[in-house]
Amino acid sequence: MTHSGSRKPRNDDSLIAFASGPSGAQTLPEFGARSLERHDLVFAVSDGMGGGNAGDLASSLLLQKMSEIIPETFKIAASGFFPDCLDHLAEAIRSVHGHINEAACDHNHGMAATLALAWFTPDNLYLANAGDSRIYLSRGGELKQLTRDHTAAWGQWKRGEISEIEYRSHPRRSALYEVIGGCHLNVCPHFAAVPYQADDRFLICSDGLIDGVWERHIANALAAPLSPGETSRTLLKRAIDNSGIDDTTLIVVHVNEPSPPENPII
Repeated sequence: MTHSGSRKPRNDDSLIAFASGPSGAQTLPEFGARSLERHDLVFAVSDGMGGGNAGDLASSLLLQKMSEIIPETFKIAASGFFPDCLDHLAEAIRSVHGHINEAACDHNHGMAATLALAWFTPDNLYLANAGDSRIYLSRGGELKQLTRDHTAAWGQWKRGEISEIEYRSHPRRSALYEVIGGCHLNVCPHFAAVPYQADDRFLICSDGLIDGVWERHIANALAAPLSPGETSRTLLKRAIDNSGIDDTTLIVVHVNEPSPPENPII
């Protein structure tokens, strides 16, 4: 779900959800369930920055390119090589970083975008993030942020040097030192491989959601016995009611138990 903030009519956030397989990327519907038996599943949120229409162009270009590059792992595997998913993600982001910088030169704009991407395979979740878009895991009622905000203020908060309320009012809270594009020569995202299990719940979101909800609100919403759609609506409404200034985008993913085979062998 995504909502344009009140400060401007254009939404600079983008989101994508697709099944990645041998035939490429297949867009997933807004709500539903999909097995990992034949496809990987990829969910991502990006918050674009730049003058004019550069912000929405940067975020949409970033996610479009990722949907083209990630399925290449299936083609590589078909030829007898099995690429490391994190290495493939790193290569993909370096390639997209170059594309966005080239587009910035073509449009005479400073274009950049954040990224929070969750790539589910049958074995692991592989994630990548740059900037302050986030991925959370809720497991057994415990909430954990899996990504890192690339700001000095976030580092102070996580080291216990400032409180959450001090972090939220910090004058440099949105000063990002890592983004994709932005005419920077290099990009150094955060990567991780995370084992997942049945009943895990994940939230992928832009910073607009964080402006309107506290950590406890996220923890309570993800722990509640609601469908992903209901959880999304609950969080989005609270964020808009409490703030709603910035663009707000989120994806909620619930890991279900594997379905039994239709004709089990006894």
